[in-house]
Amino acid sequence: MKAQRPTVADLADFDEIIDVRSPAEFAEDHIPDAINCPVLDDAQRIEVGTLYKQVSPFEAKKIGAALISENIARHLKERFLDRPKHWKPLIYCWRGGERSGSMTTIFRAIGWPAGQLDGGYKSWRRHVIEQLDGLPKKLSFVVIAGPTGSAKTHVLQAIGGLGEQILDLESLASHKGSVLGALPDARQPSQKMFETLLLQKLAGFDPARPVYVEAESRKVGNLHVPEALMAQIRVGDCYFINASLSARVSFLLRDYAYFTRNTEYLSQRLAALHGLQSKETLAGWQAQVAAGEWPQLVEELLTLHYDPLYRRSQATHYAGQPDSPRFASDDLSPDGIKQLASAIVQGQRAHTA
Repeated sequence: MKAQRPTVADLADFDEIIDVRSPAEFAEDHIPDAINCPVLDDAQRIEVGTLYKQVSPFEAKKIGAALISENIARHLKERFLDRPKHWKPLIYCWRGGERSGSMTTIFRAIGWPAGQLDGGYKSWRRHVIEQLDGLPKKLSFVVIAGPTGSAKTHVLQAIGGLGEQILDLESLASHKGSVLGALPDARQPSQKMFETLLLQKLAGFDPARPVYVEAESRKVGNLHVPEALMAQIRVGDCYFINASLSARVSFLLRDYAYFTRNTEYLSQRLAALHGLQSKETLAGWQAQVAAGEWPQLVEELLTLHYDPLYRRSQATHYAGQPDSPRFASDDLSPDGIKQLASAIVQGQRAHTA
């Protein structure tokens, strides 16, 4: 009788998870904490695939077997010679086929109780999709709302510092969530990786306790928030930060200070507002960038672009917001943010007591 392969449900039973797919496949998404030991690198995978299609499967398998053997030998010498006999790795490739099967066979021949993941990465991906559809429905969200520049993400992180559960979508997405929100030195993860990171975070929450989250649109930069999660967030209790315009301008000047050091990048981002603002308005903002008139630029961006956009979107998406508690602030300094976080947590606890 053929032994049953381990599944995604068995991940915790293994000492180490080894992803033998190519570096490009691994970079797009992988099982959390897996290490990448490709048995075919990106160029080799293309070479073998081309042979398979243009010459014959037989010729492709010969070259593939030679390359896979060389790469497994290298990984053994460079990464695994110090592993003890009882070390138990789980190995996976795309579908749980020949690439992971080759390494599993060799590791078992050595004496390690290696497992080959049934269905490979594709089984992990199905697990992520299924869990992201069902898991959010078990959680209760507390939504931190407020117009652009209200320091919502910083308040959320300060709430986390108080020991509360937080879901920081912008940090997971490596984006601040607006047209100007792209981080100059950070790329966003792939959609698949974003969803894996989301699942990893959601799975760690206690459903008996609230999860604080920032009010977001369906997209954070180029990434889509899964529908079931978005729907659950939008029925959560809202807590609205009502910060003064001057406090918001001061906060944004600190939080987006990198724009003042890279005016070319800022000009490129402002150009993305073409079609949303008049040519005259955009030309005026570009002139303010050139002149370094930062407070005036930020104030006009808020009053002419972000605030009207925010009012339209939030009125539609967060039905409970008009009656939500308001937390006024003229101070979005680090101390002011901590005070807001404490007030919101106290308000939420009083509401549920």
